[in-house]
Amino acid sequence: MDDVVPVYFLSDSTGISAETMGNALLIQFPALRFERTLIPFISSVDEARQVVARLDEALDTSPRTPLVFTTAASEEVRLELRKTRCPLIDFFDLHMQQVEAILETPGERLAARLHGVGDIKRYNSRMQAIEYTIEHDDGQSVRSLDKADVILVAPSRCGKTPTAMYLALQHGLFVANYPIVEEDLEVTELPRPVRHLRERCFGLITSPQRLSAVRQERRPGSQYASLEQCTFELRRTQAMFNRHHLPVVDSSTKSVEEISTMILQRLKTMR
Repeated sequence: MDDVVPVYFLSDSTGISAETMGNALLIQFPALRFERTLIPFISSVDEARQVVARLDEALDTSPRTPLVFTTAASEEVRLELRKTRCPLIDFFDLHMQQVEAILETPGERLAARLHGVGDIKRYNSRMQAIEYTIEHDDGQSVRSLDKADVILVAPSRCGKTPTAMYLALQHGLFVANYPIVEEDLEVTELPRPVRHLRERCFGLITSPQRLSAVRQERRPGSQYASLEQCTFELRRTQAMFNRHHLPVVDSSTKSVEEISTMILQRLKTMR
């Protein structure tokens, strides 16, 4: 474990921003291993002081110097966190000063602005999108499919559900996802419930090897998980997508964030 670098993400809110921005930097160091720890909701100077003590203890006991990322908005919390002897990267202060200078207006510097309720209309819309996406996961419901902004179509275990949830949670899109099953593979028509909504459909594919590996975790040794079955399903699925000229994303080497971004970019060109 001596070659593992301790990494801490600190925030006076959820810590999502600290994790996102910190991990965007850490991914550039694939040769290193990181032990990540999230410490969210640091809401007072006293709590910040306890975190500093924890960080300094880690510095004294860890073989590798800990790295700390923070997005704390509260001035008093941020100043207290800076007292740690660990290297600390303050995303909030680093960018906030520049934005304030450009806008020539001081920011409020309040915690929970980014991930709080904020605009109640936008928040409610996002919650409705999540509820819709859960209801329409994996073809469970075909009710109100015409309300979908996006319909993901793919064989089982190609990444439909996590992509759908990310688009709903982060971007407020109404997303349905529909599985391509054995009987759908006998023809090159789209599954009947989504056939009349072709312009909203996006296909997901992966590699046969990747699909087989994922399915083996769910049903080891089954025909469903065999490389032969996966190859057959993907070949027939690709033929279906080609016939209907669906936009297709290969999920085999892409993260949910990357897949979602590609879908969002395509949506912009379609509108």
